[in-house]
Amino acid sequence: MSILNTDPLLLKIRERRKITFREQLSLTAGLALPAIVAQVAGVLLQYIDAAMVGQLGANPSASIGLVSTTCWLFGGLGSAVGAGFSVQVAHRVGANDMRGARDVLRHCFFIGGSIGLLLGLTGVLIAYPLPTWLGGSAEIARDASLYFAIFAASIPVLQISYSGMGSIRASGNIRFPSTMGVVMCLLDVIFNFLFIFPSQTWHLAGIDIPVWGAGLGVTGAALGTMTAETLTALIVWYYITRRSPVFSTAAEPLLSLRSFKVSKNILKRAFVIGSPIGLERIVTTSAQVATTMILAPLGAASIAAHSFGITVEALCYMPGYGIQEAATTLVGQSIGARRLELTKRFAWLCVGLGMAVMSVMGVVMWFGAPFMMAFITPVRDIIDLGTGALRIEAWAEPMFAAAIVCYGCMVGAGDTLKPATINFTSMWVVRISLALLFVKVFGWGLNGVWLAMCIELCVRGSIFLIRLRWGNWLKPAL
Repeated sequence: MSILNTDPLLLKIRERRKITFREQLSLTAGLALPAIVAQVAGVLLQYIDAAMVGQLGANPSASIGLVSTTCWLFGGLGSAVGAGFSVQVAHRVGANDMRGARDVLRHCFFIGGSIGLLLGLTGVLIAYPLPTWLGGSAEIARDASLYFAIFAASIPVLQISYSGMGSIRASGNIRFPSTMGVVMCLLDVIFNFLFIFPSQTWHLAGIDIPVWGAGLGVTGAALGTMTAETLTALIVWYYITRRSPVFSTAAEPLLSLRSFKVSKNILKRAFVIGSPIGLERIVTTSAQVATTMILAPLGAASIAAHSFGITVEALCYMPGYGIQEAATTLVGQSIGARRLELTKRFAWLCVGLGMAVMSVMGVVMWFGAPFMMAFITPVRDIIDLGTGALRIEAWAEPMFAAAIVCYGCMVGAGDTLKPATINFTSMWVVRISLALLFVKVFGWGLNGVWLAMCIELCVRGSIFLIRLRWGNWLKPAL
């Protein structure tokens, strides 16, 4: 049996049949591998995307870097709404309740869509003053405002992708959402190229080929991303309503208003699961915004190096998020089937795999940092600053993996309040306080911010490992 053919093994979980350790390994790897490939491919494409903006110079790069953390905040709130429902999808699929899984997804689309519209409107309204609130200079404020306004307008569409792909993933189908993640990033690169740069002529084999370009710079980057997200959302919508074996049935249309009845139990459970995640995203991303504000007085080069450094580091930590997706699915379906010992074994398998993969990637990042930064930007100051920061962060990758995957295991169990508390407490108490100390008191600049990040991730990972071993994280599912 192919390692990527996970359906028979997932069926064993749902039917409560014996599953050997070798089969557990095969299933974990089979779910994790497509997600890892998708995450890495996505980051590589974002890396190329960032390189396009990097060619425009330090100020355009800094304008995106200034609002990027706020973009993560709004996007994180949308994904938190999806998580509140997708965990319930995993539990129902694990219990072989496919009709119940469809009921949950209906609620996810209607409630998530409404919240997506609210977030988008709020983002558009605050776009103009946002760069000033963040301490950005006048040179980058206009581009930063336009970029964020366009991003905010795309949130309702992005919410469809969050909701749809999260529920498909929870049902045990990792391959489709992973593929769509790669497709969206490919489309993002293509449209960004067309919208960012002006028209030009390519000389290939002695032939002049005119290539159209809008020449919109930073605004073009936002429009390119918005277009890619819209096309991806349409494909996801089609798959869920027409092709998915779990969510699409001729006898019961997924989005028929006649078959949709509001369930207080589904909404209550979504709130219990999703609200701590949403609060955690607000608080932790606010900490990232605070980090940006600490960096803002250091100048455009530091802001750009910080933003590009995060893009490069994602090559290391995105595999961890791919394994997190597998962990949430395996834990969720095992709990739905009421197989608690199997749940624990899957949790530790996923955590061990995540720590191993990200340890290797940390070594790659330490040695490859100057080359990866040079690919993004030709500005020497940004390259040097980013390289130093990345080499500090490389030491934190194993414990960062522990925090990422443990969090996914606990979300799969419906245990979100305490993990969310760990995340935002660690960010504010450890990371921000140390960053202020290292930058404002010791004067270590960007390296001080990344040293604070490194220490905080090691602390957070240790706490999550302790809780996975001795904490009562399965209680919410019992």
